[in-house]
Amino acid sequence: MESFGRYIRRLRTEKGYTLTELGALLKIDSAGLSKIETGHKKMKPEKLPLLAEMFELDLAKLKELFYGEEIALKLYENNCSTSTLIVAEERVKYLKAQSIKQGILDF
Repeated sequence: MESFGRYIRRLRTEKGYTLTELGALLKIDSAGLSKIETGHKKMKPEKLPLLAEMFELDLAKLKELFYGEEIALKLYENNCSTSTLIVAEERVKYLKAQSIKQGILDF
């Protein structure tokens, strides 16, 4: 599976953008974009909607790739087992349930 940075590079080259051109559209200097593509720097999440729009991608899918890699790197760096993902999934379900607002009932 390719990294998020390599995915960006592939999209860029498929569309024929240079580092400078894509960097200008994303408001990132070409050196910074190069570091993102090589994995030496992380893209800011605020850039995801613009990136999705530019490459006509589903923003939800792009977020999955971006945050999935972030989570995987954290687990790897901290030598956590993959069962940590089950705990995280349960925690997300709990947080979502807590944020649901009760509707008004009409009688």
